[in-house]
Amino acid sequence: MSDPLRVAVVGSGHLGAIHARVYAEVAEAQLVAVCDTDTARAAQTAERYGSRVLEDYRELAGKVDAVSVATPTQSHYEISRFFLEHGVPVLVEKPITTTLEEAQDLVRISREQGVTLMVGHVERFNPALKALLDEVRHARFVEAHRLSPYRFRSTDIGVVLDLMIHDIDIILAVTGSEVTEVRAAGCNIITPKHEDIANARLTFANGCVANITASRISQQPMRKIRFFTPEAYVTVDMHKREAYIYRKSEKFKGLDPSTIDVSQIGDPLYWVFHEFIQMEKVQIEEEEPLKAEIRDFLSAVRDHSEPRVPGEHGMRAIKVAFEVLAEMEKNYRAAASGIHQSGEAGSSG
Repeated sequence: MSDPLRVAVVGSGHLGAIHARVYAEVAEAQLVAVCDTDTARAAQTAERYGSRVLEDYRELAGKVDAVSVATPTQSHYEISRFFLEHGVPVLVEKPITTTLEEAQDLVRISREQGVTLMVGHVERFNPALKALLDEVRHARFVEAHRLSPYRFRSTDIGVVLDLMIHDIDIILAVTGSEVTEVRAAGCNIITPKHEDIANARLTFANGCVANITASRISQQPMRKIRFFTPEAYVTVDMHKREAYIYRKSEKFKGLDPSTIDVSQIGDPLYWVFHEFIQMEKVQIEEEEPLKAEIRDFLSAVRDHSEPRVPGEHGMRAIKVAFEVLAEMEKNYRAAASGIHQSGEAGSSG
């Protein structure tokens, strides 16, 4: 086996600490530094995994083979650009940047310099989803729910860029098609300047429609996505890492339900799910998604190959996310205008 790659983690918050732990665990990497302006916090992580602490990420240039950028979103562009321009491969947490122009610039630099840029859309490595990708390629309708209790993290962005973007990325990867229409609504509940609940309906050029709901003020967490294809209904619970496929049985194929005498078959529910529809629980290979993601990144760096989630994928995900946010803002302004006009009409009476 080749020598492990020297890696550093920039940002020692919740996600940065997890990145550091995984790098320390995998044989393909040697965690050499944890970098954060909060050196006391960085020291806790660095000491745990036997690496050094740095305050200024610029000191890492020429001393590492790759970095993870797990800082607040507004600093992703500046930090990632520095490393890419210095020839250091970057795994940057999602969302890739705060603007589409910044994402485009990172992708451009990555391609011009021939340096790996990967975006941390970790759900692509969820074993429950990975096991079913071939089954859902031709989905006609997708429904996703991603709900979470309020964690007091990622308060610099709203729920669309924090949570919904995971499902936007998954659905873009599955459909392989362009979004042609966006409908969206949302509102803030706790966070003053950003939405905490959002719903988006995306229509794709290939005819697929996706309905996506995200909330970060739910009492119970939920990460479920359902795919409806001409041949099957597939449900994936990414929180529990479980998946089920429902398919028409041979007995059902070619059968006209209107010709069935329900009085002769007993309980219709039993017949539907034991005679006409076959349910299969998918065997899932247990694997930590972040560890799989980091190994994919390290492999791409070592082999000069394409990572599963290159910079372009992170860029297309925020493009759609910003379209969702723009539609939400438009609807909010329309609603506010209607309320204002209604109030004026009422006061004139």
